[in-house]
Amino acid sequence: MSWDIFVQDLPENVQAVQDIPDDFEPGSLGLKRTELIHRMQEIAPEADFSDPAWGRLDGDGYSIEINLGDDEVVSGFAFHVRGDERAPYMVQQLLDGLKLRALDPSADSGIFSLSEGSVQGFARWRSYRDRVIKS
Repeated sequence: MSWDIFVQDLPENVQAVQDIPDDFEPGSLGLKRTELIHRMQEIAPEADFSDPAWGRLDGDGYSIEINLGDDEVVSGFAFHVRGDERAPYMVQQLLDGLKLRALDPSADSGIFSLSEGSVQGFARWRSYRDRVIKS
């Protein structure tokens, strides 16, 4: 079970999912998978992309699987996050370094943002996960 964050092309000035125009079509991220992997490893050298479609970043207190898919030109990808309260900050570090934005279904706005609800969304997910695991 993971907290899932979906990286894709989003309109620049959108602050919430409901602000995305109905006719908006996400484009490519404009990055080849090899370039994206290289840039992620500059941010987090410990990231393991021995499988270029499915990377893994294990840090102190968190584990993030990075599902890049099989296409060489990346139109979007997902972070599958597990761990403690340090995990959302690593996601933010990656997104900032890559100059990308992401969808966060657990945030009230639906957009990943540490200041706009993603930390609280992650906490709610952890609470849910803990209840499910105990069941």
